[in-house]
Amino acid sequence: MLAVLLVVGGGVLYVVASPGGGASGGAGASAGGGLEAVEHYTDLSADHVEEGETVEYDVFPPVGGEHYPVWQNCGVYAEPLRTEYAVHSLEHGAVWIAYEPGLPADQVETLAGLYSPGDYLVISPVEGLPAPVVASAWGSQILLEGAEDPRLVEYLVEYVQGENTPEPGAPCSGGFDGTEAEFDAGTGTSARMAD
Repeated sequence: MLAVLLVVGGGVLYVVASPGGGASGGAGASAGGGLEAVEHYTDLSADHVEEGETVEYDVFPPVGGEHYPVWQNCGVYAEPLRTEYAVHSLEHGAVWIAYEPGLPADQVETLAGLYSPGDYLVISPVEGLPAPVVASAWGSQILLEGAEDPRLVEYLVEYVQGENTPEPGAPCSGGFDGTEAEFDAGTGTSARMAD
């Protein structure tokens, strides 16, 4: 048995996995744990664009690039988000766990269970993903088979507030707390803070 203690923001996730196929973490995770499937991207712009502007990203879902001056509050969302806010959260060290809207309810619940208040995680449905679950951090991404894929926890250990985070420790709360539909309707709330 292998035990992993994952500290994400203010929360702790304790994972126990069986040998050979289980979760692992830290610098050696990619050696035999499955993180060799992580794609890496460089030279990502961190420029701000005006709220309301739509950014065309080279990678879907995005792993960085231009974004709004306000970030998406970290948390669990049942509806799609405005991408440009979520990308700003990646800049602060969050991992965006995107899942297909048709993902079974028990898997959605598993993903939601990864989040505790204060964690640097954004979890939401996204239409048209290249895999059932996709985890993205600034400059990296992994395609996953589902919520139970052991590589998800490995990825979180390695990439939440990871070494490629442009603004580690910057807030993941106090920003925009709405969904894309609320943004479009003008009903989401934002502290309208910018960094």
